[in-house]
Amino acid sequence: MGFPREGDKIQIHSYKHNGYIHRVWEESTVLKGSQHCIIGGNDRTIVTESDGRTWVTREPAICYFHARHWFNIIGMLREDGVYYYCNISSPFVWDDEALKYIDYDLDVKVYPDMTYTILDEDEYELHSKLMNYPEVIDLILRKNLETLLRWIRQKKGPFAPEFIDEWYERYLTYVK
Repeated sequence: MGFPREGDKIQIHSYKHNGYIHRVWEESTVLKGSQHCIIGGNDRTIVTESDGRTWVTREPAICYFHARHWFNIIGMLREDGVYYYCNISSPFVWDDEALKYIDYDLDVKVYPDMTYTILDEDEYELHSKLMNYPEVIDLILRKNLETLLRWIRQKKGPFAPEFIDEWYERYLTYVK
Protein backbone atom coordinates (compact mmCIF):
# COMPACT_ATOMS: atom_id res chain seq x y z
CA MET A 1 0.00 0.00 0.00
CA GLY A 2 2.90 2.42 0.64
CA PHE A 3 2.29 5.65 2.51
CA PRO A 4 -1.44 6.40 2.93
CA ARG A 5 -2.91 8.78 0.37
CA GLU A 6 -5.94 11.02 0.43
CA GLY A 7 -9.09 8.89 0.38
CA ASP A 8 -7.42 5.72 1.71
CA LYS A 9 -9.11 3.91 4.60
CA ILE A 10 -6.69 3.07 7.40
CA GLN A 11 -6.68 1.66 10.91
CA ILE A 12 -5.23 3.51 13.88
CA HIS A 13 -3.39 1.46 16.53
CA SER A 14 -2.55 2.84 19.95
CA TYR A 15 0.04 1.02 22.07
CA LYS A 16 1.39 1.43 25.58
CA HIS A 17 5.09 1.92 26.39
CA ASN A 18 5.44 -1.81 27.16
CA GLY A 19 4.56 -2.65 23.53
CA TYR A 20 1.07 -4.01 24.21
CA ILE A 21 -1.85 -2.86 22.09
CA HIS A 22 -4.09 -0.36 23.87
CA ARG A 23 -6.84 0.49 21.36
CA VAL A 24 -7.67 0.06 17.64
CA TRP A 25 -9.87 2.35 15.53
CA GLU A 26 -11.21 0.17 12.73
CA GLU A 27 -11.46 2.77 9.98
CA SER A 28 -10.45 6.35 9.32
CA THR A 29 -10.38 8.11 5.98
CA VAL A 30 -7.10 9.83 5.14
CA LEU A 31 -7.73 13.49 4.26
CA LYS A 32 -4.05 14.45 4.12
CA GLY A 33 -1.16 12.03 4.10
CA SER A 34 2.53 12.85 4.17
CA GLN A 35 5.55 11.54 6.01
CA HIS A 36 5.17 14.42 8.49
CA CYS A 37 1.42 14.72 9.02
CA ILE A 38 -1.68 12.61 8.65
CA ILE A 39 -5.14 14.10 9.01
CA GLY A 40 -8.02 11.65 9.05
CA GLY A 41 -11.75 11.67 9.51
CA ASN A 42 -14.16 9.12 10.89
CA ASP A 43 -17.70 8.81 12.17
CA ARG A 44 -19.29 5.93 14.01
CA THR A 45 -16.17 3.81 13.70
CA ILE A 46 -15.67 0.66 15.73
CA VAL A 47 -13.04 0.91 18.47
CA THR A 48 -11.59 -2.24 20.03
CA GLU A 49 -10.03 -2.06 23.50
CA SER A 50 -7.07 -4.19 24.61
CA ASP A 51 -9.43 -6.53 26.49
CA GLY A 52 -11.49 -7.17 23.35
CA ARG A 53 -14.45 -4.96 24.26
CA THR A 54 -15.75 -2.82 21.40
CA TRP A 55 -17.66 0.43 21.17
CA VAL A 56 -18.62 2.83 18.41
CA THR A 57 -17.65 6.51 18.29
CA ARG A 58 -20.65 8.81 18.71
CA GLU A 59 -19.83 11.76 16.48
CA PRO A 60 -17.73 12.76 13.49
CA ALA A 61 -14.09 13.37 14.34
CA ILE A 62 -11.07 14.86 12.61
CA CYS A 63 -7.78 13.32 13.79
CA TYR A 64 -4.42 15.08 13.55
CA PHE A 65 -1.16 13.14 13.83
CA HIS A 66 2.33 14.55 13.42
CA ALA A 67 5.68 12.82 13.03
CA ARG A 68 7.57 15.46 15.02
CA HIS A 69 5.21 16.19 17.92
CA TRP A 70 4.61 13.95 20.92
CA PHE A 71 0.85 14.42 20.88
CA ASN A 72 -2.13 13.83 18.66
CA ILE A 73 -5.39 15.76 18.49
CA ILE A 74 -8.94 14.59 17.86
CA GLY A 75 -11.55 17.24 17.12
CA MET A 76 -15.07 15.92 17.74
CA LEU A 77 -17.94 17.75 16.10
CA ARG A 78 -20.92 17.99 18.44
CA GLU A 79 -24.10 20.05 18.24
CA ASP A 80 -22.77 22.64 20.71
CA GLY A 81 -19.34 22.99 19.11
CA VAL A 82 -15.99 21.28 18.64
CA TYR A 83 -14.54 19.36 21.56
CA TYR A 84 -10.94 18.20 21.42
CA TYR A 85 -9.35 15.18 22.98
CA CYS A 86 -5.57 15.35 22.91
CA ASN A 87 -3.30 12.43 23.69
CA ILE A 88 0.25 12.92 24.87
CA SER A 89 1.87 10.24 22.73
CA SER A 90 4.84 9.31 20.64
CA PRO A 91 4.97 10.73 17.12
CA PHE A 92 3.10 8.46 14.70
CA VAL A 93 4.66 5.83 12.48
CA TRP A 94 3.15 4.22 9.39
CA ASP A 95 4.04 0.60 8.60
CA ASP A 96 1.63 -0.42 5.78
CA GLU A 97 -0.62 -2.08 8.39
CA ALA A 98 -1.80 0.97 10.32
CA LEU A 99 -0.93 4.37 11.73
CA LYS A 100 0.67 3.57 15.09
CA TYR A 101 1.69 5.49 18.19
CA ILE A 102 2.43 4.97 21.89
CA ASP A 103 -0.16 6.48 24.25
CA TYR A 104 1.52 8.01 27.30
CA ASP A 105 -1.62 8.38 29.42
CA LEU A 106 -1.71 12.16 29.85
CA ASP A 107 -4.64 13.69 28.01
CA VAL A 108 -6.06 17.16 27.55
CA LYS A 109 -9.76 17.75 27.00
CA VAL A 110 -10.53 21.08 25.31
CA TYR A 111 -14.03 22.56 25.33
CA PRO A 112 -15.65 24.72 22.62
CA ASP A 113 -14.76 27.90 24.56
CA MET A 114 -11.09 26.74 24.47
CA THR A 115 -10.88 26.11 28.21
CA TYR A 116 -9.15 22.83 28.96
CA THR A 117 -8.58 20.16 31.57
CA ILE A 118 -5.49 17.98 31.93
CA LEU A 119 -6.59 14.39 32.53
CA ASP A 120 -5.07 11.16 33.84
CA GLU A 121 -2.05 12.57 35.66
CA ASP A 122 -2.43 9.78 38.24
CA GLU A 123 -2.49 7.15 35.47
CA TYR A 124 0.67 8.68 34.00
CA GLU A 125 2.48 8.51 37.35
CA LEU A 126 1.41 4.88 37.87
CA HIS A 127 2.37 3.73 34.37
CA SER A 128 5.66 5.65 34.43
CA LYS A 129 6.66 3.53 37.43
CA LEU A 130 5.14 0.24 36.24
CA MET A 131 6.57 0.49 32.72
CA ASN A 132 9.75 2.25 33.80
CA TYR A 133 9.52 5.28 31.53
CA PRO A 134 13.06 6.63 31.03
CA GLU A 135 13.73 10.10 32.42
CA VAL A 136 14.34 11.41 28.89
CA ILE A 137 10.81 10.30 27.87
CA ASP A 138 9.35 12.10 30.90
CA LEU A 139 11.18 15.30 29.89
CA ILE A 140 10.04 15.00 26.25
CA LEU A 141 6.43 14.39 27.26
CA ARG A 142 6.30 17.30 29.70
CA LYS A 143 7.86 19.63 27.11
CA ASN A 144 5.31 18.51 24.51
CA LEU A 145 2.44 18.95 26.97
CA GLU A 146 3.57 22.58 27.31
CA THR A 147 3.73 22.92 23.51
CA LEU A 148 0.23 21.48 23.20
CA LEU A 149 -1.14 23.89 25.84
CA ARG A 150 0.53 26.79 24.01
CA TRP A 151 -1.15 25.67 20.73
CA ILE A 152 -4.51 25.64 22.54
CA ARG A 153 -4.02 29.12 24.02
CA GLN A 154 -2.80 30.50 20.66
CA LYS A 155 -5.49 28.64 18.67
CA LYS A 156 -2.73 27.17 16.52
CA GLY A 157 -2.91 24.20 14.14
CA PRO A 158 -6.01 22.05 14.72
CA PHE A 159 -7.23 24.61 17.29
CA ALA A 160 -7.50 27.37 14.68
CA PRO A 161 -11.14 28.46 14.36
CA GLU A 162 -11.90 26.93 10.94
CA PHE A 163 -9.51 23.96 10.94
CA ILE A 164 -11.90 21.21 12.03
CA ASP A 165 -14.84 22.52 9.95
CA GLU A 166 -12.74 22.74 6.78
CA TRP A 167 -11.34 19.21 7.16
CA TYR A 168 -14.80 17.88 8.03
CA GLU A 169 -16.15 19.36 4.77
CA ARG A 170 -13.42 17.47 2.93
CA TYR A 171 -14.26 14.29 4.88
CA LEU A 172 -17.89 14.57 3.74
CA THR A 173 -16.77 14.29 0.11
CA TYR A 174 -15.66 10.70 0.89
CA VAL A 175 -18.81 9.61 2.73
CA LYS A 176 -21.02 7.59 0.43
